[in-house]
Amino acid sequence: MLAAVYAGVIFGVMWIPIRALEDAGLSGAWASMAFTGLPVLFILPIYWIKRADLRRENWKGLLGGFLGGLAFGFYALSLLYTDIVRAILLFYLTPIWGFLLGRIVLGEKITPVRWIAVLMGLAGIAVIFGASEGLPLPRNMGDWFAVAAGLAWAQASLLILIDEKVSVAVHGASFFVFSALLSALAALMATNSGQLAMPDSASIMAVLPWLAVVTVLLTLPAGFATIYGPTRLSPGIVGLLFMAEVAVAAVSAAIFSDEPFGLRETIGVLLVIGAGLLVPLYEMRQAKG
Repeated sequence: MLAAVYAGVIFGVMWIPIRALEDAGLSGAWASMAFTGLPVLFILPIYWIKRADLRRENWKGLLGGFLGGLAFGFYALSLLYTDIVRAILLFYLTPIWGFLLGRIVLGEKITPVRWIAVLMGLAGIAVIFGASEGLPLPRNMGDWFAVAAGLAWAQASLLILIDEKVSVAVHGASFFVFSALLSALAALMATNSGQLAMPDSASIMAVLPWLAVVTVLLTLPAGFATIYGPTRLSPGIVGLLFMAEVAVAAVSAAIFSDEPFGLRETIGVLLVIGAGLLVPLYEMRQAKG
């Protein structure tokens, strides 16, 4: 649980380096590519170190990390191609998909407390962002990216949970590799179609020193924490705990970019935090009782 919350907290402030990348000349999907691509240089040796495990599993062990990477990449793209509010609301349907998968595959019960937590979390997100039209239905490519991200992450969480033979290191490496590949593909397609400009080498070299520090101190630990959480928790609970990202993003935006933060945002943050804590605390109490 701590790992999942930690991952949500760290990714909740990741808008700061991504915005800095855009200000430095790496716009859109190129910023996403730099953010996910640099960690790959650090973790590629994991595949060589764990090559025996990969051969034994016939590469099936990559599937959980592969879907996790796709989820991360799709989510980043959804933020570029649709409204941020719609992207976040549609992605954070993840707990619903996770609880349904847990019910179908693991036989877990979807208790009333779990449904209450999901509704609390979605309500909190809607309150934070001032969404007044109810649940947004997918209507453009960015919306479908967000839905695909949520579905992929729920499936990735389930696979990581049930595939105990594959190490967190391998899943984590796959998470970064495949998210970087998807970001690179999106960046190249957008550049070839004239929607994005290719970043120049001077811009890339200027951001590398501080981006390497961010990668080592924040991105890599958060990525592996993202993978470690699902090794012990059901997909639905993982989705609820990751909602911490939204609360942290709202608070950090208010502090560092003068975004408004008043009573409405406070209520939304409390709802999101409550949603993340409700199910784990309730089920821990039930287990002890």
